[in-house]
Amino acid sequence: MVDKEEVKRIAKLAMLELEENQIDKFASQFNEILNYMKQINELDLSDCEAAFHITELQNVFREDEVKPSMNRDLILKNAPETDGESFKVPKVIER
Repeated sequence: MVDKEEVKRIAKLAMLELEENQIDKFASQFNEILNYMKQINELDLSDCEAAFHITELQNVFREDEVKPSMNRDLILKNAPETDGESFKVPKVIER
């Protein structure tokens, strides 16, 4: 059973800030999911073949083809800032 402390621990690991009413709601929802999984685990599936996909679709791969690319100077012409070869963008993630 998932209690409020476990939800707080999971939220901390996921870097989520939850309000008290949300903690109660998530605890209830986690327990519903776990109860459902318990029901599924009780099923006898010994005669069932493992299914990797629910449909018969398969990936269709194509051969890689080298094609000419666009002109770099033309692409960079309207960029706000470049280093001559690439777009320069502001740093988004800081550590």
